[in-house]
Amino acid sequence: MTTLTSITLNDDLQRRVQRLAEARLRPVDWVMHEAIEQYVEREEKREALNQDTLKAWEDYQATGLHATADEVEKWLTSWGSADEVPAPVCGK
Repeated sequence: MTTLTSITLNDDLQRRVQRLAEARLRPVDWVMHEAIEQYVEREEKREALNQDTLKAWEDYQATGLHATADEVEKWLTSWGSADEVPAPVCGK
């Protein structure tokens, strides 16, 4: 199902969208749909990351369990090497 939605663009943005549509050999509405879809997907991912961060902070506040930045950096730096180290264990 699709729903018709209208938006108001200033003249400059309208011209830019039109030029891009012509360059891509696509209709203007296709360009706007793609732009909105990509924006929404990016912002949904950003919001999910924000929620994950808040949850991790709440977990830390409740338990005090954590890994230090040095421990995590040592682990990440070792990735793909012959001396790869296991992930740090969270402690207090």
